[in-house]
Amino acid sequence: MALVVLSLSVGAVIPMFGDSMGYQFGRLAALPALLLLGVLLIYDYKKLVMLILLFRSVGDMVLESTQFGIGSVRMGIGGLINLFVIIIACMMVMEKPKAFPGRLARFWLPFVLMMSVGLVLSYEKTNALKMYLGIVSNFAIFMIAIYIVRSNEDFNKAIRLVMYSSLLPTLYAVVDIALHMRGGDFRLQSTFSHPNVLAFYLTLVLVLGLYMLKSPLYNITPRGRIAICIYMPMLMLQLLLTQTRSAWLATFLVFVLYALIFKRSYLLYLLLLPLLLFVPSVNERLMDLGQGNEVVRNAQLNSFAWRVMLWESAIGWMETKRMLLGYGLDGFGYHVGTFFPMDRTIRWDAHNVYVQFFFEMGAVGLLCYLWLYARVLGTLRALARIDPVSGFLMLAIVIQYLIVSFSDNMFRYLVFNWYLWFIVGGACALVNLHPGSKTRTARAGAARHGAGLSGLPGNHEGKV
Repeated sequence: MALVVLSLSVGAVIPMFGDSMGYQFGRLAALPALLLLGVLLIYDYKKLVMLILLFRSVGDMVLESTQFGIGSVRMGIGGLINLFVIIIACMMVMEKPKAFPGRLARFWLPFVLMMSVGLVLSYEKTNALKMYLGIVSNFAIFMIAIYIVRSNEDFNKAIRLVMYSSLLPTLYAVVDIALHMRGGDFRLQSTFSHPNVLAFYLTLVLVLGLYMLKSPLYNITPRGRIAICIYMPMLMLQLLLTQTRSAWLATFLVFVLYALIFKRSYLLYLLLLPLLLFVPSVNERLMDLGQGNEVVRNAQLNSFAWRVMLWESAIGWMETKRMLLGYGLDGFGYHVGTFFPMDRTIRWDAHNVYVQFFFEMGAVGLLCYLWLYARVLGTLRALARIDPVSGFLMLAIVIQYLIVSFSDNMFRYLVFNWYLWFIVGGACALVNLHPGSKTRTARAGAARHGAGLSGLPGNHEGKV
């Protein structure tokens, strides 16, 4: 009887739902998609979150078509997926409360509390709530990774999952190039909502590819090594076509530091870099930084000078009494039309995570944010004692993020943040599972295939 009543109710709702959605396919798909997600959540929520992570890299181009408005609020399947991720994290904790990683979870506690204060202080609760739930979903992904990664092999599976998630965007990049590449102003974005999101996602995938090739904690097959060696140049070409300079810089620094520390012969490849200056789009993007740095009448600022002016305007406008707790979440976008003289028609974000969080949550909120990353970096340093290469590459992922946060709205890039925190959470879990991670000396980490590896969960006889 319950099934009959449910079926009749759904049948009665569908015509009204179709009318309200304007009979657009993307919007109409929201209801069956929600029902399917609900069934998968009940059936096997662990497989559901793996499927979400596998295909979320191609989700932007699909999920945007499912959005609809209720007043000034935009909703869609993407928001429901975010909610499902948070629910799954809660279910994992409730299922195994004794396995709750209190030490790792406390990394996030000060920042999440300050986000809650910022939500209370915000002027526009709707936009602030979206921002709040987006960052909470990052925390949820971090916790999910910790519960999933119970051995070194689990962590390797997590890395492969993120690598597999890049296959469809790479295939669609060919379509994007064929359809839209007409000149030097083309910026590749593939399945993502903006070229910058694709660029930062590619920086992560490239470091993971290097991890698979070079880390002794990853037992790659000869066929897999060949595949990665062929695939990484394709990813680098995509990164080049995004024309995102901060992502270029972050990737360049990682590979140069790796070469300096572990394999100096790789520095010979740097001799090929000047050849990129003969690529028109690359040359134009680099030369753009040399002009438009002065604010004069009828002059067009380059992107960096524009950012600096935006930051100076925001900090100079702040009241002294607001510098402790800020103006609340999304306060920057709410007030930008008041303090930024260049363009008062667009709700700009700061294009700098540190400036934005200082403006919105004050010095206290910014310190809580930096505390989160300081604790994460401290934990990942212990991985370097287990294996120097693995520790370096995991540290590089976080440091890359901190670098590009100086020039972009990284907290807005939900897809990239999920993959980042999934890997970082898995790496922290790997350290947490290793019994000697806190006390092992640096010299033990130098024995890449020795006793330092045999203690990892999932390893046998010193082999990975």
